[in-house]
Amino acid sequence: METAANGPIRVSPHRGGARTVLNGTTLTVGELIALVDGAAVPTVPPEARERAALSWRTAQALAAAGRLYGRGTGVGAQRSVPVDEGDEAAHGLRLLRSHAGGAGALLPARQVRAMLAVRANQLLAGGSGIQPALIDALVDALRLGVHPAVNEYGGVGTGDLTALAQTGLTLIGERPWLSGELTGSEKSLGSDREPTGRMENADPGGVSVAAATELAPDGPPDTGAGPAPGGVSVVGAERAPGGVSVAGVQRAPGAVTGAGAEGESGGASARPVKVRPSRAGLGIPSSEPGPEAEPTPEPDPESEPSTERVGPSPGAGSLAAAAAAAAAAADVAAAAGGELAAAARYVAAPAVQLVTLPGPAAETVYVPVSASVTAVAPGPGVTTTARSTGLPAPVVLQPGDALALLSSNALALGQAALAQRELDVLLRATHAVAALSLAAVSGSPEAYAAPVHALRPYPGAARAAGEVRRLLGLPDRPQRRQGRRIQDPFGFRAFPQAHGCALDAAERLREVIEVEVNCPSENPLMDPDGATAYHHGGFFAAPLGLALDAANLALLQTAQLSAARLTALGDSGLTGLPPFLGGGPATSSGTMILEYTANSALAELRSSATPASAGHAVLSRGLEEAASFAGQAARQTSRATHAYTTVLACELVVAVRALRMRPVQAESLPAPVAVLSAATAVLPAGAEDRPLTGDVVAAAELLPQLAEL
Repeated sequence: METAANGPIRVSPHRGGARTVLNGTTLTVGELIALVDGAAVPTVPPEARERAALSWRTAQALAAAGRLYGRGTGVGAQRSVPVDEGDEAAHGLRLLRSHAGGAGALLPARQVRAMLAVRANQLLAGGSGIQPALIDALVDALRLGVHPAVNEYGGVGTGDLTALAQTGLTLIGERPWLSGELTGSEKSLGSDREPTGRMENADPGGVSVAAATELAPDGPPDTGAGPAPGGVSVVGAERAPGGVSVAGVQRAPGAVTGAGAEGESGGASARPVKVRPSRAGLGIPSSEPGPEAEPTPEPDPESEPSTERVGPSPGAGSLAAAAAAAAAAADVAAAAGGELAAAARYVAAPAVQLVTLPGPAAETVYVPVSASVTAVAPGPGVTTTARSTGLPAPVVLQPGDALALLSSNALALGQAALAQRELDVLLRATHAVAALSLAAVSGSPEAYAAPVHALRPYPGAARAAGEVRRLLGLPDRPQRRQGRRIQDPFGFRAFPQAHGCALDAAERLREVIEVEVNCPSENPLMDPDGATAYHHGGFFAAPLGLALDAANLALLQTAQLSAARLTALGDSGLTGLPPFLGGGPATSSGTMILEYTANSALAELRSSATPASAGHAVLSRGLEEAASFAGQAARQTSRATHAYTTVLACELVVAVRALRMRPVQAESLPAPVAVLSAATAVLPAGAEDRPLTGDVVAAAELLPQLAEL
C-alpha cells in the first residue's frame, strides 16, 4: 500500500490487463470469479449506466405521482404505514441502520467481493430505481480492493437484507471499508471459507487493535479480554473462524447498536466468561461470574493504540456478538485437555483480535488473528474521495435508495458462484481419479462404451464416460478381453450414471446463477418503458436454492462411489495386491485408515445434502410465510465441496499406490499417462506403514491440476 499526505492510497489487486464488463446482461460465473480474485478489473459501458440512470429517473417520477413500497411506506408488516412527507431520505437511512443486524463471523473477502460484483451488475440491468452514484461506489470498491464488513447470518433466501444493509452503511460512510490482500492460497480450491493473513494496525481514522485471548498460567481460564461489548454468554457448540470448536453466542440484554444510539453504552457490565470442563470433556460456561478483569491503565496519548486492550464502547454492535466466543475458544479447548489443549496452544497466541471500527457507530468487531483485514477510514478533516484516499467516495443517500439496494440475493449468488466454480473443478478432477482407479483394478471398459450412453442420452453421463475413455486412450467401442470380470462393482460400473448427474446439476447451477446475476430482482421493479412499477416476488430465490440443493444431493451420489472405489482398491481379491496395499509384513495396515478418513468426510457430505429449501419460516407478523434459504444452501455446497475434496484425495492416494504396485499384464488397462505422471511427481512412493496425512494434503492440492488434464 502506498500512502499520501492526505490519506492511504489503495492499489488495485489487479495485476494484468483483463477486464470484466459489468453491463447487467452478460456476466458469467468465470468472469465473476476473475473479478473476485483480482485477475480482472471491472468496467461499465456507458449504455449500462444510462439504463440504470433511466430507472432512477423513472422511480423519481413514479414516487412523485404516488407512493411506492419502501420509499413512501414502511417495509414488511409496516407496508401500509405511510412515510411522512419530507422524511423519505431519513426513512431510508433508518431502514439501512435497522436492517444491518447480521451476526456470526465476518465473511471472507472473496465472498463479499463476489456480492459486490453481483449487486453492481444487477443494478446495471435497470429496474431498481437506485441512484447511479451507488453503483459507481460498488464498482470503485471492486477496483480498489476494499469491501464492507459483512456477517454470515441474516438472509433466508428472500433478499440478503443484513449483508446489503451493512454494505449500504459502508457506501454512505457510516462504516469503514476493510482491505485485505488476496493471497495465492485464498484464490485456490477451498479458499473462501475462512479469512487468512493478519490483522494490520490502524490506518488514519484510529482503528484500535488488541489481542482478546490469553492463556492464564494458573487457575481457571478466562477470556482475557475484559468485558465483552454488550455482554455475551457462551452456549452450544459452533465452528469458529479460527478453526477450533467454540461455543456459540447470545447477546445479553442491554446492548446498543448503530450510529447515534442512545442509552446504555454497550450493555451490562459483563465479566469474563469462566469456563469449566463438562462431563463430556468440553468447556461449558459456568454460572459463576469470573474474576474481575485487571484494570487497564490509562493509555499514554503518545503511545501506539495497538497495544491496548479494548473494552466496551458506545454503540458496540452486532458484529461483536458472534465472534466474541472465539475469544474463549483456546480456553475452552485447554480446559478439555489432551488434543484440544494442544489446539489451544496452537491458536492462543492470540486466537482473535478485538477491533473498534472508526465511524459514528464505533462498532466493535472480533476477528481471528489470521484475518487479512485492514479497517480503512479517512482521518479527521480529510475529504474522502476515491482519488485522495483510495476509497469509494461516500454517497449521499437519496429517497428510495435503501430498499433498492436491499432487494437482492447478491450474497447468496456470490457464494453460490464461488461454490459452483469449486464444484466444477472437483468434478473434472474426478474423471482423472476414476480413470486411475479403473486402471488399478483392470476394470471393464464396457460400462464406458459410447453406444451405451447414446441409447440413454443424458449429457452428463455421456461426458463422464467420454472423459474416462479419453484419459485411458480407449476407443468409443472398447472390446472386452478374455479373462476379465464380466461386471465390476458399482463404483466402477455405475460411475458415468452417478457422476453424470453431478455434472448436469453443476451445469444447471451455473445456468441459474448466470440468469440471476444478469436480471433485476428489485421490489418494486421499475418498468423499462418508464410508465409504471411492479410490486412482485422476484426476490424469492427458489430457483437458486433448489439448484444448490440438487447439486449437493448429486455430489453425495458420486462421492459415495468414490469411497466405494477406495474400498475396492484395498480388496486383494479384486486387485491381486496385498490387502490394503500394505508394503511390509502381512500384518501391515497400508491404506486401511483412509477408508475411515474418507467416510468421515462423506458423513459431512451427507449432512450437507439435507435440502435447505425444505426449511420453513414465517416472518414479519406473518406477511412473509415462506423462505427459500438459498444462502444456507450455498454454504452447504461450500462445505460439501470441502468434504468431497478429502474423499477424492483419499481415493487418489490409494489408486496411485495400487498402480505403482500393480504388475503390468496383457489384460491390464493402460494407466492414464499424464494423470499418473502428475500424481507420482508429488505423492510419496513408499508403501510402508506411516502417517498418510501429508499424502492426502498433497493429493488435494493436486486436484485442480488434474482437472485441467
